[in-house]
Amino acid sequence: MKMNERANKAVFFSAAVAWLLLLTTSVALANDDTGPNWADLSAEQQRVLSQFSESWDTLDAERRERLATGAERWSEMSQDDRQAAQKRFAAWRDLSPDQRAALRDRYREFQTLPSDERDRIRQNYHRFRDLSPERRQQMRDRYRNMTPEQKQRVRDRLRDRSQRRRPGATDRATKPNG
Repeated sequence: MKMNERANKAVFFSAAVAWLLLLTTSVALANDDTGPNWADLSAEQQRVLSQFSESWDTLDAERRERLATGAERWSEMSQDDRQAAQKRFAAWRDLSPDQRAALRDRYREFQTLPSDERDRIRQNYHRFRDLSPERRQQMRDRYRNMTPEQKQRVRDRLRDRSQRRRPGATDRATKPNG
């Protein structure tokens, strides 16, 4: 796999995580189901959201709230953070509707996990991300070349290892609903 393809996959994953976090970050207005009015936005939020100025009143309340929150976060970002976010948004935009739906489903599934399990997954992701690109590719290639049975054994071994590290952990597969 070319270096550019690996970089694109990393950007894709980062974009997906960032976009899903942005989508789920919504501040509810107390007893107000209309969302913020255009006039209620700060001048900076209005600048960031200028493309929505004409259609703002036609947007549903939840979308207006997400946009307002996103614009506020955007204005607090450094230039480097903004550039990185733009790349992630572009990668998200390039996904097919099926890919977006799959990512949303996986994110919802992730949110249902116990916090210690989510922390473990994040730590594993960071460890993987910190590997050299060559080592990450070696691991991907090795996994791709496994039979379905070998892949299942790896997943079982990783799950068992994870449960041994957590005192009192039980096999999630034996629990109803997960």
